[in-house]
Amino acid sequence: MTTGTQLINRFEQFASPQLAEKWDHVGLQIGNPDQPISRLMTTLDVRPEVVDEAIAEHVDFIFAHHPVMFHPAKDLDTRNPQNEMYAKILANNITVYAAHTNLDTANGGMNDWLAEQLQLTNLVPLVPAGTDPVTGQAVGMGRVGELATPLTPREFADYCMKVFAVKGLRLICNPLDDKKQIKRVAVLGGAGQDFYDKAVSLQADAYVTGDVSYHFAHDMIANHLVVVDPGHHIEVVVQHGLAALIGQWRDENNWQFSIIENKVDTEPFTFVTK
Repeated sequence: MTTGTQLINRFEQFASPQLAEKWDHVGLQIGNPDQPISRLMTTLDVRPEVVDEAIAEHVDFIFAHHPVMFHPAKDLDTRNPQNEMYAKILANNITVYAAHTNLDTANGGMNDWLAEQLQLTNLVPLVPAGTDPVTGQAVGMGRVGELATPLTPREFADYCMKVFAVKGLRLICNPLDDKKQIKRVAVLGGAGQDFYDKAVSLQADAYVTGDVSYHFAHDMIANHLVVVDPGHHIEVVVQHGLAALIGQWRDENNWQFSIIENKVDTEPFTFVTK
C-alpha cells in the first residue's frame, strides 16, 4: 500500500515547493493524501472533463501541473462548473496535487522536457533561481541551448509546429531578420514574455514561449529577437514526463499502483484558417 503522502514526499525531494514563485499555489489542492493510491493520473490541467475521465478510469490521485485551486472559491455553489468539479473530486475520494513553477524550475523538470523536445544541447538556465534546497545544485526557470543545425525564422517556426504537434503558432520576427540564422534558442513553458530580455542578454537568436501580448511583441521585434509562440498548451509534455518519473520511483520502491496519462485535450484554442 502506497499513500499519496509517500509519493508527495518523494516528489518534493525532486522539485521542492520552495522553488515555486511566491504568487504560485503548489502542493496539495484537494483531498486526503494519507489515502492509499491505487490508480494515478498525470495531467496538465484539472478541468471538469479531466475529472470526468478520472472518475471513469477509477483514478484516486490526480497529479497535475496547473493548480486546480489557483483562485480561491468565493462560495461552493455547485451551479458553478468549477465548484461542481470540486464536489465531484471530493465525492469520488480523489486527491489532487499540483507542481507548477517548482517543476518549471527544478533540474530535470518541465523546461528540460521542452528543451529535449527541441533537441537543444549545452543547456543553461534562462532565469537563474539560486540553489535547490535539497540538492544544493544551481537551478533556474527556462533553458537556453543550441540547435544541431541553424534554421531561418520560418524554418524554425515550422520545426516548432512539428515538434510540439500544433496546427498553428505565432511567429514574431523583425522583417530585417527574416534570413537570420537561428542556432541558440531559449525556451520557457507557459507565459514567459516577461523574461524575453533574459533571452536577449544570453544572446539567444530565438525564444519559444506562450501567451505573448501585443506590446511585448513590439519590444521583441525592436530587440531583433525572433519569438515563436506555440501556445501555453505545449506544456502538455508534463503528462508523459511526470508519468515516466513517477513510474521510475514506483519501480524503485516497489510501490503498487498503476499510472495513466490524461487523454482529454485541454487546449482551449482552435486555429482557424481560410
